[in-house]
Parts: sequence; structure tokens; C-alpha cells
Amino acid sequence: MSVIHDVIPAFELFQPATIDDAMMLLDRYGEKAWVLAGGLDSLEWFADRIKRPKAVVDLSQIKELSGVRSDGGGLEIGATTTLTEVVRHRLVREKYSLLAEAAEAAASPQIRNQGTLGGNVSQDARCWYYRAGWPCYRAGGNICYADAPTGLNREHAILDAERCVAVNPSDTAPALIALDAKMVVRTPGGEKVVDAEDYFIGPALDITRMNILRPGDLLTAIRIPATWAGAKFYFEKVRDRNVWDFALVNVASAMTTSGSTIEQMRLAVNGVAAHPVRLKAVEAAVAGKPRNEETAAVAGQIAIQGTKPLQYNGYKVPLMRNLVKRAIRGVAGEEAA
Repeated sequence: MSVIHDVIPAFELFQPATIDDAMMLLDRYGEKAWVLAGGLDSLEWFADRIKRPKAVVDLSQIKELSGVRSDGGGLEIGATTTLTEVVRHRLVREKYSLLAEAAEAAASPQIRNQGTLGGNVSQDARCWYYRAGWPCYRAGGNICYADAPTGLNREHAILDAERCVAVNPSDTAPALIALDAKMVVRTPGGEKVVDAEDYFIGPALDITRMNILRPGDLLTAIRIPATWAGAKFYFEKVRDRNVWDFALVNVASAMTTSGSTIEQMRLAVNGVAAHPVRLKAVEAAVAGKPRNEETAAVAGQIAIQGTKPLQYNGYKVPLMRNLVKRAIRGVAGEEAA
């Protein structure tokens, strides 16, 4: 009997020491290059032989891509900084505990030790049809299997679904949006800085990608301004299992108050669309209102306007509404002052 060796397809591995060297390699190999950070999402693709890059550019040797640094009163976090480093860093915990909490909610301790912040915000969709290599819209085909009459779509989108109903799986993404973070991207034409909420894209813009990165681009850092340092934060993630699982829905918010009145707020949810959704209508509705149950109830109803659940994920609508209400009220036992 013959023996079948199930191996990862061969590729060239490069470990550049500088960002410039990495950019040179990405330019040389174009669409056939693959950027490797922590490798957790990447190695799944390789092992299943769904992605077959010609060249893998490993960023682990580029020191300037890692670490947490003070930046004009705020922070700059290198894209390859591990989630564990983010969780444990003193300045992150003291000033931006929202991000620390979101990073700690991602996966398991072992995965956080290897997984990076840049990787967490840049990972691909987790739809099981897409990940298994089915020729769906996102993979270049002409059907969405999850949205078909017999499709399994319990974990899929209730907002902004156009052909593809896969959702963004990141836990740190909504926290970065709530903190008004900026994403620093090196492109062949130079460096550009974009708002975190604009880093993520939906299928209406490009069904094959979940973020703005194109072949040859590299996310190098995330900058968090001082604007929301020390604000009142709220993060909550609902998932099937307490460890490892991706969010069914998560919510992140930053709020400033005057007495019991909400001055301003930034609020985002994830797990409901192909991109994290900033709820600007909710933010506007609660500004100047008391932080109480009545305001929370109004906010919850506004949050779910426009939702279109699929056959098996209708539970996400009340779940999203209630998470938004809890973000307005704050954690159990906290005074709304």
C-alpha cells in the first residue's frame, strides 16, 4: 500500500532584518508573496493547502516592528508585538485598558504568546466554507454557500452583507476603533496613516479582502492617540466557549462623562459584519444624555436598525442590542458617574 505524505506545499522562506528589505521582497514576488507574523492564521492556510504562496516573508527578525513605545502622549505599538505583550504592558493597562482587555479575550494564553496585534486585526474570514476551499464569492467563485437555502450561517453577518456573509473575527479591532487608533501602512509609494475604522473593508468595496492591504503593502504599527487615555472603557465578548473561540458578537467603547452625563463616546461592535462596525448613530444619540437604563435602551434599539439576520443567526440581533446597552450602562456594580 502506498503512503500519502500530507505536507505543506513548498515555498521560499525569507527572514528580512529591516522593513526596507521586507518591502523589497514583497515588491519582487507581488501576489505570490505571503507576509508571516505570528503564523497562526497563515499555517492553517498552508496546512490545508488552500493558500500556496511562492515566497513567505517572515517578519520576526525585524526589531522595529515590535514593541510598545510612547508617541506624543499616546502609544505606538509595532505590528508584530504579541498579544501577550500588549496585555501585560504597563502603559497599555494604565491608559488604554480597553485594548488590554480585548487582546486578553483573544484565543488562549499559548496563542496570545505567539499571535501578534497586527495579525489579529489583519486575519482573514473564518467562514468554514471559505476556509475549506469551497469556490465561494470571497474565493473567486459565484455563490455564497452560507447564504444558500441549505447554508449553515449561525456565526455569520447580520449587517452590510453583499454576496458574502462572512464576518470579521478580530477582538482587538473594535477596541482600536473605539480608541480612535491609526494604522501605519508601508506601501510601494511610501507610508500612509489611516483611521482604524477605515483599515477594514466590506464586500461592497472588495469581496476578496477584509482590509485595505494590497500585495506589496505592510502594516507596520498602530498608533493610539492620547485623546481617550484613561476614559471609561467597556469591552465584552460573547462566544460559545470561554477559551479560544472567536466572538459571536463583541463590543468595545470609550466614554467620557461629566457627573452622570455622557459627554462623548466611541463605540464599535464586531462579529456582525465583514468589518467592525462603528455605531455613530448611537454615539450621537447618547451624547449629553444621562448614563442610565433609559439611555441604554434607546441606544440598543438604534444599534440594531438595519440588521438582516439569516436563517440561523437571528439571535445576534438581541445579543448585539443588549451588549450595546451594557456598554452604555457600564460593568455590573460600576456607578454611572
